[in-house]
Amino acid sequence: MIGKSPIGVFDSGYGGLTILSDIQKLLPQYDYLYLGDNARAPYGSRSFDVVYEFTLEAVKELFARGCELVILACNTASAKALRTIQQNDLPLLSPNKRVLGVIRPSTEIIGEITTTNHVGILATEGTVKSLSYPIEINKFSSDTIVTQQACPMWVPLIENGRHLSEGGKLFIQEDVQLLLSSDPQIDVIILGCTHYPILKSYIESIVPKNVKIVAQGPIIAEKLEDYLNRHPEIENKCSKNGEIHFLTTENKIDFDTKASLFLGEKIDSEHIRL
Repeated sequence: MIGKSPIGVFDSGYGGLTILSDIQKLLPQYDYLYLGDNARAPYGSRSFDVVYEFTLEAVKELFARGCELVILACNTASAKALRTIQQNDLPLLSPNKRVLGVIRPSTEIIGEITTTNHVGILATEGTVKSLSYPIEINKFSSDTIVTQQACPMWVPLIENGRHLSEGGKLFIQEDVQLLLSSDPQIDVIILGCTHYPILKSYIESIVPKNVKIVAQGPIIAEKLEDYLNRHPEIENKCSKNGEIHFLTTENKIDFDTKASLFLGEKIDSEHIRL
């Protein structure tokens, strides 16, 4: 096991690895503990209660393994479980520990990026139904018009390596066009699922030149750096050996193979049960 207090990064599947990668690039000195609940993924179509239950189990596991800070690198978990965990569970479980999500950091800055004040969201069905993005964006940019499009096929396509097949491209094109046809004034699209950065280059090739595609990873990394600078009581507890350890509820070999595709390097994970 790595240092005394790694930063925990949780996702229901593999998409959170894109967030971890961007965080680790900006903040390589810290230790990280990644937990993928791959055996119970995807979370996107599950109910609020189930997502909350599963996410809380993961947070407890990461706390038990020494994490003082946990990032929910999953839009569905951030949308359906974060607030309840922060408000109801943390005061009882570990009042001095912190759990952060990935939706708010992206929404805080979106008003600075759009010039038309028309923003599109591509996300899972669960994230879209939660209305988390429209609610959060309008807190910071009340005049911004937000249009959402659920993309239920994208995660399985990505995790099975079929996203750039001819059939995969057709699904992606259809969802992107549905979004843009719903509001032709959209000039910024947020990739509201941590899997979707894998598709960023392809999406950029099929949208008008004036439409900016925003991936969450770099934003989350910068916001985390700022958070740690503003909260030395948390930062001082985070161990700094530059190590990463991976946990999965799925078959270890399956996880290592797919995770390596996301990170571009060989992964050696540990199988656990939640």
